[in-house]
Amino acid sequence: MTFSRNRVLVGAGLALACLLAAPAWAEDYPTRPITAIVPFAGGSASDVVSRILFERMSKSLGQPIVVENRPGAGGNTGTADAAKAAPDGYTLLGGGSGPVAANVTLYKHLDYDPRQDFETISPFVSFTIIVVASNKLPVQNLQELIAYAKAHPGELNYGSVGIGSSQHLAGEYFSQITGVKITHVPYRNIGQYVPDLMSGQVPLGFQWYPNISAALAAKGAKALAVAGDNRLEALPDVPTTKEAGLPQYIVSGWFALLAPKGTPPAIVGRLNNELKAAVADPAVRARFQQQGAETVYLPLDLSQKFIADEIVKYRDIITKAGIPQIE
Repeated sequence: MTFSRNRVLVGAGLALACLLAAPAWAEDYPTRPITAIVPFAGGSASDVVSRILFERMSKSLGQPIVVENRPGAGGNTGTADAAKAAPDGYTLLGGGSGPVAANVTLYKHLDYDPRQDFETISPFVSFTIIVVASNKLPVQNLQELIAYAKAHPGELNYGSVGIGSSQHLAGEYFSQITGVKITHVPYRNIGQYVPDLMSGQVPLGFQWYPNISAALAAKGAKALAVAGDNRLEALPDVPTTKEAGLPQYIVSGWFALLAPKGTPPAIVGRLNNELKAAVADPAVRARFQQQGAETVYLPLDLSQKFIADEIVKYRDIITKAGIPQIE
């Protein structure tokens, strides 16, 4: 009995010591370089915006943030690696809407659980989906596209970078909202899709700006609408879906900064504050806008809720579309 009581007292003392030390951890952190795992290929849109953010955060943190690209399995490989990392603030994850939200439903087995294995620091960027069509397709605006798709059910193909990607699910969501029947064509990478878009072989897409900017510049494709609340700085003449008569179609791909579960609250709070300062920097905003992206920030409590809500949103889209789970 005495032994048990002493254990309780010692445990309480250690807990109190940790709480008292927490502010010091935040003040001293970081004392060495930080590794940020990006579970997508180098040079991808996600990689580019992540590096912009980490470059700015490195300056204010006083230590470099070193990006490690670990692509594979729709982002699951690198995300699983980050989940297993030591929760000390020196390994972070630049997670995306695929591996952190959609893949919870899409994959039969994951080596991680975004809700249980991570501390969500904050989303930091959003890529508004652009409804894009080949110039070979005889439509000039969103309403003409919907009418054409209804008149040619199942004949229109749209491309994405893979099953369960935000571009794939944006297409499924478009189909669900408008009642049109369109066919998904997954590609291994965006470089394979763009020539088919321009030739009219796969004449439709629900894409991020960096993925189709070359096709737009070459006049091989046209942007019909952007599925966000505001027009994009990179495409000022392209209407929003609300302006184009489809206000309920608001969809984007996003990226968030996360840390392994158990990372000290003081460090998580420090990173949240540093991220907030970084995305408020006009230079960061401008560089994101050049990529067709918008900066995002949420406080810690809303960040956790954001992930939970996105998991539910994508579960509903995937389930309604009848997309089979990936083994």
